[in-house]
Amino acid sequence: MYEEVIRDFAKRTRANLCAVEQLNAEGKRDVSLFPAGATGDARPTPVYSVSVDEKPGIQAIGLTAPDLPPVPGKESSVARDYEYVRHGTLSILAALDLHSGEIIANVEARHRSCEFIDLLKRLDAHYPAEAIIRVVLDNHSAHISKETMAYLATRPGRFEYVHTPKHGSWLNLVECAFSKMARTFLRHIRVASKDELKERILKGIVEINESPVPFRWKKFDLELA
Repeated sequence: MYEEVIRDFAKRTRANLCAVEQLNAEGKRDVSLFPAGATGDARPTPVYSVSVDEKPGIQAIGLTAPDLPPVPGKESSVARDYEYVRHGTLSILAALDLHSGEIIANVEARHRSCEFIDLLKRLDAHYPAEAIIRVVLDNHSAHISKETMAYLATRPGRFEYVHTPKHGSWLNLVECAFSKMARTFLRHIRVASKDELKERILKGIVEINESPVPFRWKKFDLELA
């Protein structure tokens, strides 16, 4: 049964926006994602699909001594002391718009229910008031907590959850955005404080959003016979 859920997820993701066979207490339920602004007899309201997750534990690491610049003929790269100072960690809570590639993100000291609700409120303010926001996400406790459910109850019909398969949160496309961050502006980053780290993360996200690229699966073969 689990392999069938994963296989179906892979097949539909290749076609662009994904659909998941989601298991719940009542049994199997098919949940479809629609193109941006989709309308129709069965879906008269515009639908916007976002991929949501957290990237916790981003370390604010500082230098103990200044980097040494390259020296022509001697050192071809920057020299950095192996020792460092830890200033703490931050978490990125992000939503990737599956239609445009835009990233909507908050940088927080923690990633509890209240921080996740703040992200939902940003999404609520970002998209047209008449639209449905379909959120692809895993079963992290903050996503399904009593506090989060209480907030969703105050916005009936505004949000629709689509959970990734159990143990399959890596299928969520926002992970590709986090990977891009890790390979670009977060790579070997050194800062003097957590405030500086937050500022540089937000600046990096702004730069990504200046030329957003929708994420698409180019190849998706789980080799499930």
